[in-house]
Amino acid sequence: MNFFEHQAQARRNSTRLLLLFAMAVVAIVAAIDAMLWATGASPQAMVGWSVLTLAVIGFSSLYRISSLRGGGEVVAVQMGGTEVPASSTDPALRRLRNVVEEIAIASGVPMPRLYVLEQERGINAFAAGYSPADAAIAVTRGTLERLNRDELQGVIAHEFSHILNGDMRLNIRLMGVLFGILMISVIGRRVLLHMGAGSRGRGGRTLGPLVALLLVGVVAIAIGSIGVFFGRLIKAAVSRQREILADASAVQFTRQTQGLAGALKKIGGLPDGSHLGNRADAEEVSHMLFGEGLGFSRWFATHPPLLERIQRLQPSFRAAQLQTLRGNWLAAPPDGLAEDRALGLTAHYAPSVDALLPPALPAGTTFRVRVDPALVAAQVATPADDDFHQAVRLAGNLPAALRELARDREAAPALLLALLLDADAQVAARQRGAVQAQLGALQAQRMQALAAGPLCELHAALRLPVAVLAFPTLRSLPRPQLHAFVQCIDALTHADGRISLFEYCLSRLLQVQVQAALEPSKHLHFGRRKVVGVRQEFATLLAVVARAGNPGDEAGARRAYLAGLQRILPQDHLPYAPPPDGVLALDAVWEPLDALDPLAKQLLVESVTATVSHNQRVNVAEAELLRTICAALHCPLPALLQVA
Repeated sequence: MNFFEHQAQARRNSTRLLLLFAMAVVAIVAAIDAMLWATGASPQAMVGWSVLTLAVIGFSSLYRISSLRGGGEVVAVQMGGTEVPASSTDPALRRLRNVVEEIAIASGVPMPRLYVLEQERGINAFAAGYSPADAAIAVTRGTLERLNRDELQGVIAHEFSHILNGDMRLNIRLMGVLFGILMISVIGRRVLLHMGAGSRGRGGRTLGPLVALLLVGVVAIAIGSIGVFFGRLIKAAVSRQREILADASAVQFTRQTQGLAGALKKIGGLPDGSHLGNRADAEEVSHMLFGEGLGFSRWFATHPPLLERIQRLQPSFRAAQLQTLRGNWLAAPPDGLAEDRALGLTAHYAPSVDALLPPALPAGTTFRVRVDPALVAAQVATPADDDFHQAVRLAGNLPAALRELARDREAAPALLLALLLDADAQVAARQRGAVQAQLGALQAQRMQALAAGPLCELHAALRLPVAVLAFPTLRSLPRPQLHAFVQCIDALTHADGRISLFEYCLSRLLQVQVQAALEPSKHLHFGRRKVVGVRQEFATLLAVVARAGNPGDEAGARRAYLAGLQRILPQDHLPYAPPPDGVLALDAVWEPLDALDPLAKQLLVESVTATVSHNQRVNVAEAELLRTICAALHCPLPALLQVA
């Protein structure tokens, strides 16, 4: 199942979730009506209680959905997460950040914010958010202490699968919806707790009100158990298969089973396993955890059995071996950092890949390669091990000074804006004035200095990695500064019509990501538009891409345009007509194209790829342009393009 099929499946799962939720509500209301009927209540009373029950469920779900509007970091903080500082000297935290940075660069998505559940000794993790732009990954302290680098990499790759495939959106929607049907049970428990406190306060002298409270509490818990039953059943139905797919994706990405299998073995072999303490909120997030956070029965388990997960990775592994590991680790628990040191690894270790990949090419180098559009589309949100190795290479080539600037709250905005600064002095002057008006003279000066200094000779393939690393720092800025940053991007983009297509698309990508981070829940959607409804938008995008890839060669641009159009609208005859305002004409196409249904987006990626590669001459700048366009349309391409 590729990214687009997974997205279509996620949309179907959303519909199924709503149907199951409706069934649960009907069952709860029916149980209340049956109880009232048995006690001889009037029809009016039954209707009144039914309406009250629906109101409790509905308003509770709306309240919880509203409380989760802030996205992934809200969930991580509510679970007790502590954000990982960019400047941390803790070797375990530095290793975590290093692994996540490499995987983010390889995947082509912004680096998520990182959190640690410091009080949790079990091995577990989760990814939360509405989209990659507001994603957060949280790991337990046990994960950091017990897992070695390969095992940590396997767990993080598993969580990135949930980020890339849109599983997070369904998970966070599940949290909000299920809160309503669990609320009646919560009310019952609260009533019983209040009754206990009241009986101690009154010294047991007034039994009448306490008996009434006891009856209300017991009935609420009994009725609420229906909601608990359905809630666990829904989570199990939605989550189990996705965990299998995430395991498979993690193995495809890292191209080795030892890391992920080793993490699962340590969960099974250590006393704490993947348990999340005795937290009342552990059940609410049980469906988004790496391992079972609670000991549910097989019916309600949100994950496949642990031994089954291990055997999918290592078929020869047997339960007796797990028992042996338990005995060994009971006497000497594993220490992940010590295992790394024994292999000579450090927190900033990066494997040597020089022998695995050809030397990096200069930005303008043209190389003959036949890029297959279908293979490229199949790569979307599906990184493999060669993408990871390329990401390690790219990260290693980033100057240390740029890495530090990307993590600096004061410097990160100027660093990203400097990527968009025009080479023409007059245009650059107007751009500096716009930045000074929005962010102040200091940021304008920083932007100018960075464009003339560290970014002046930056390789084309390193511009997206810089944006990936700087984005979590940018997200941490106050909302007014983020709004001002978006306005600066718009001003830089429209300061002159001669901005390059790559710079324009990069600016669009930054705007999309910042806006998604500002209002995460507003970007929760699966597109439904069809290809026939956006024919003119397709023509405009392909015409602009074709002309940008064939400057001064109108005949070549027309052939490129037709190659892309044939891929997506083979029966249509839309003439090649590049818009007079150039790249700025794309302002009107992004929203309609981003609203395409998942399978139509697959055709979009194929058509843009066909336009870029029609003459079999693809250079690094063109490859990065393709990645940027796809990322702006929420179809992240990994670091390397697949060739035929």
